[in-house]
Amino acid sequence: EKVFGAPKLVKASAGYYDGRADHWKQKKAMGGGAMYDMGVYTLQAARYCTGEEPIAVTARHSTTRPDIYTEVDETTHFELEFPSGARAECATSFGQSMNSLHVTYENGWVQLQPFQAYNGIRGEASDGRRFDARIPNQQAKQMDDDALAILEGRPMLAPGEEGLRDIRVIEAVYEAAAKGERVVLD
Repeated sequence: EKVFGAPKLVKASAGYYDGRADHWKQKKAMGGGAMYDMGVYTLQAARYCTGEEPIAVTARHSTTRPDIYTEVDETTHFELEFPSGARAECATSFGQSMNSLHVTYENGWVQLQPFQAYNGIRGEASDGRRFDARIPNQQAKQMDDDALAILEGRPMLAPGEEGLRDIRVIEAVYEAAAKGERVVLD
C-alpha cells in the first residue's frame, strides 16, 4: 500500500570518515572504493523505495585526500532515473559522515536518520508518524534463512541475482563518472 502515492524523489546518503591511509578499501584490486562499500546501501534504498530498476545514471567522484585515494573513489555522487519518472539523488563517502534517507511522494514524505545502522534507526513521516526500529542481528537472520532455503529448496531472502543487479548499476555509476555523461542502462 502506498499511503502517500507514487515516489517522486529519493535522497539517500551513506558514508563515514575513514582516517586510515593504507587499507584494503583504498585498493582497487581488492574491491575498494566508497561506491562498492557504502554506496550500495544508497542504491538499494533507491531501488527498494521506487520498486523499480534504474534506466539511466549520471555520476561524479571527488576526493579531499588525493594522496590516499589514488585508485578508488573517496566520495561519489550519483543520480538515478527510473521508468516512472522518479529520480534518486545519492551520495557515499569515506571522507565525510552521512547517513540519511528522504523519500518525497506525490502526497507526502518519509525520512530515516540514520537510515542504515545496526541499531538506532529513526524516522518520521509527513503525517506525523514516527519510527524507532530495533533491528535484530540481520546477518544471523540472513545466514539462518540461507541455510533453511537450501535445505527446503526455496528461494533465498537475498539471492545472488540481487547482487548482480546492484553491480550492473554500480558499473554504470563508474562509467558515468569517468565519461562525465549520462549512461543509459539496458
